Amino acid sequence: MNTENTLISNLGIEILEVTDNGVKATMPVDERTHQPFGILHGGASVALAETVASIGAFHFIDQETEICVGLEINANHIRGKKSGVVTAYGTPSHVGKTTMVWEIKIVDEEDKLICLSRCTMAVLKKK
Repeated sequence: MNTENTLISNLGIEILEVTDNGVKATMPVDERTHQPFGILHGGASVALAETVASIGAFHFIDQETEICVGLEINANHIRGKKSGVVTAYGTPSHVGKTTMVWEIKIVDEEDKLICLSRCTMAVLKKK
């Protein structure tokens, strides 16, 4: 999957691991991901969460005949962060033929919870 010139590359998101058990990715907390008060933008956390769910869903689909897209996402922003790196751990809660549900935990370098998200992915046939 080519992520060049996408939101993923613009935010500095790096996918570290993709397995049947889940996805691990990182994102810097810097001027690309800050909101005006100098802390991690909630939208950046949501973008990271949906990216993890999307990459995870892509792992499970028939990549020749199917695509996956976000259907619904929610996020609870637990703690602010000014700098450094956050790590997202996405785990599949449900892997079905037409939908998947992913739970994504975003933590700081000390494993403190920054954001907790759930994302539902739709699996569609390629046109």
